[in-house]
Amino acid sequence: MENNANLSAPAERDVLLEVRNVTMKFTKYEVGVDSLKELVVRALKGDLKREKFICLENINFSVRRGEAVALIGRNGVGKSTLLKIVSGILKPTEGYANTYGRISPLLQLGAGFDGNATGMENIYLNAAILGYTKKEIDEKLPAILDFAELGDFIHSPVKTYSSGMLARLGFSIAISMESEIMLIDEILAVGDMAFQQKCYKKLEELRAKGLTFLIVSHSDVVEKLCDRAIWIEQGHMIADGDAKTIFEQYTEAMMHPAQSG
Repeated sequence: MENNANLSAPAERDVLLEVRNVTMKFTKYEVGVDSLKELVVRALKGDLKREKFICLENINFSVRRGEAVALIGRNGVGKSTLLKIVSGILKPTEGYANTYGRISPLLQLGAGFDGNATGMENIYLNAAILGYTKKEIDEKLPAILDFAELGDFIHSPVKTYSSGMLARLGFSIAISMESEIMLIDEILAVGDMAFQQKCYKKLEELRAKGLTFLIVSHSDVVEKLCDRAIWIEQGHMIADGDAKTIFEQYTEAMMHPAQSG
């Protein structure tokens, strides 16, 4: 079955992202060993207990052109895993996730960066990984540098960057390239308040231009930027609807867990 095919999207296509029957299982080992040597020996003997852990089960949804959809839920329920499946980093155990058109994934600080390379070199490296040509990157370089506001640090190795500087660089690359779908994993929680507000404003501008978003967030960005929210608990979708309504239900459940259960 086809998985995460970044197929070309006709201009009139309405649905840009489809997730169908996605299930993700991981193998969990129960070891109780005292050393790496003992772990290896027991593994070779087949003496390690293991079981399948279901991270996501039968997830289904679509995202239309121009929609901003939030994935919400407690830590460890599978939101980031789902975003990685959509981006093509992970292949689901069952089902598929198809995207139609170019995507700009902003999933983890420093993801795709070479720590020994400079910020400038990483702009070209990161954008090339996303499928952009040198000519396209050259054209977008001034906008990337302007938004990142890293000054001369752009010529320093990124391993010397703070988390806020990594966020500036990664976000600047993602939002400056021409794409149809943007995947964001909690990245807006990093950086100073002024930069966060700058990011919000830029995302609002991109939304007005018709860009499509899939965002993992616990913050009020869900209500500020998103049309819809998908609530995931213990690997299952339990709600999909108006962002404000679903986020309020989720917040209430987190504040009064006994009543929600």
